[in-house]
Amino acid sequence: MRGLGSILRVVRTPDRPGPGPMPDAALRALEFTIRRRVEGLLAGDHRTALQGTGAELSRIRPYEPGDDVRRIEWNVTARTGEPHVTVHMAERAVTTWLVLDTSPSMNFGTADRRKYDTAEGAALAVAHMATRRGNRLGVVAFGGERLQVLPPRQGRNGLFGLLVAVRQEPAPDGTAGPPLHGALAQTATLAREHGVVVVISDFRGDRDWEGALLRLAARHTVIGVEVRDPREQELPDVGEIDLEDPETGQLLRVDTGDVRVRERFKEVAAEERRQVLRAFARAGAEHLVLSTEGDWLRTLAEHLRKKGRTA
Repeated sequence: MRGLGSILRVVRTPDRPGPGPMPDAALRALEFTIRRRVEGLLAGDHRTALQGTGAELSRIRPYEPGDDVRRIEWNVTARTGEPHVTVHMAERAVTTWLVLDTSPSMNFGTADRRKYDTAEGAALAVAHMATRRGNRLGVVAFGGERLQVLPPRQGRNGLFGLLVAVRQEPAPDGTAGPPLHGALAQTATLAREHGVVVVISDFRGDRDWEGALLRLAARHTVIGVEVRDPREQELPDVGEIDLEDPETGQLLRVDTGDVRVRERFKEVAAEERRQVLRAFARAGAEHLVLSTEGDWLRTLAEHLRKKGRTA
């Protein structure tokens, strides 16, 4: 499979800068440091409790720290000069569903990139891991004129199917389409076997999606990736400005010179984000925050590494 660096060579503009640097080396490092987590959750082989030998031998692979040294395959090790082990396990492919927000609010960005650019990068990083070793990736994109569903595919086809989705820009302001709760309900209908669901969104607006999240998390491992921009959490003191709701196009005149207005805005914004966190906690789902500012890839890796230690 071609590296993501080459796949992502598309025209970028200052208004649409994309996710930023995503070198293959960085993605390989991410994959290495959280390999056990990735293989067990996002992209690796689903391993049952069954283990055996003989006819159940699935493959020979390079030795990894923590492997049982008694499983070293000496003939292959001698031939390649690199330690290899035999792996005996019952396996089946894992399907990862990526639920991607393409609503108008994802166009917003005041830091290094738009929220959608960060979401694009996170989606591609997940896809890079989720399509390895025969596992499959399906996509449900919401927020545009209609739900876009790409059925699960393996390897290169799964990755390129995702690229079809992420290269379609978010809907224009004031033209929000199908909401998150519809996308989660559709995913629950499509994902019949236990798998992984990664939801990448800013989770703005009504939280009428909580019930659908609960039902989805009852059967699947769900990870919510919330994308934020710093200016959504607090207002700068720049005098009177018009704030626009990107989902509806409605304008509101605000005097940011009033310290009480700024403090109230900050309190309400913080409480809204706490409510999102609580919704995921009630569902027993994972939740992490990526920002349009700074190194989102490092944040993603750190979260997965930390969860891998506690899983």
